[in-house]
Amino acid sequence: MISVFVIFGIISCLLAIAGCIQLAFGTWFLTRFPYQKETLSAVSSWPPVTILKPLCGVEPFLEEALESFCTQDYPDFQILFGIHDTNDPALTIVQRLCDRYPHRHFQIVIDPALHGLNRKISNIINLLPYIQHDFLVISDSDIHVKPDYLRHVVTTLHKPNTGLVTTLYAGLPINNSIVQALAACQINHSFLPGVLLSRHLGRQDCLGATMALQRHILDSIGGFDALLHHVADDAVLGKLVRQQQLDITLAPCLTWTTITESCFQELLQHELRWGRTIYAVAPLGYISSSLQLPLFWASLASYFYTILFYSVQFCSALYGVSTRGLYL
Repeated sequence: MISVFVIFGIISCLLAIAGCIQLAFGTWFLTRFPYQKETLSAVSSWPPVTILKPLCGVEPFLEEALESFCTQDYPDFQILFGIHDTNDPALTIVQRLCDRYPHRHFQIVIDPALHGLNRKISNIINLLPYIQHDFLVISDSDIHVKPDYLRHVVTTLHKPNTGLVTTLYAGLPINNSIVQALAACQINHSFLPGVLLSRHLGRQDCLGATMALQRHILDSIGGFDALLHHVADDAVLGKLVRQQQLDITLAPCLTWTTITESCFQELLQHELRWGRTIYAVAPLGYISSSLQLPLFWASLASYFYTILFYSVQFCSALYGVSTRGLYL
């Protein structure tokens, strides 16, 4: 029994050490990521862009997130807001933004049609007849960006052999609660370093914060219809683009996702939902991501060695009592 605790303790210690090394390398890559440093003069003329924003309901900071796209420092872009229901409260926010920026090319598309399992992709498919440009940017509703975001994304799209552009994202808490801090910590101190480390090891993932590509590439992989029956549409899109022997390139800019969980139960449910999705897409990758939890493995090692210590103490005491009994 004691040898079992020793083995488990050693394994947990090794995993904790491996996790610390992994996080150290990931953090180092993160500090060297060229945020906003790449030149924007590589594109001789800026092509017009269509931004697709599928919406469903209202969440904290939704208006601020959408407005960050409305204020892009870019010469020509169209934003299509997709909504399934006329009673959706997001409609009021979008109408307010349209009134605030009348010179921008915005359009609200209200269409209840569902084309498959994925409601977000169904929403985007409803926007297809209204797309006017060949450069497409799809971004989740809770994403916040800086004014030069589109320029960085389009510049990156012009890189050789690039078929899809995505961006890193950090957590943006809506308050200073411990739940929000923990959620942001998981993204900023575990997820971000892990993404960059995996890219340096040869993996190229598409993140839902930004999915930017040209229309002909989208058509070559079967359009949005190819994503309809998948929950992890970003991962599937990335896989299909990679099958075309094209690269998924990171734009040199950071985006932010709104963190809305207000209690530990919501945080746990969010992490479990995210974990199930990742496991369904890449089970081996999800299992290996457990290395990103060195504190867990260190705690487990401490637990095993604590049990071992008290087991030895108990056995020694029991041996002493039995030995003393022989001499009485």
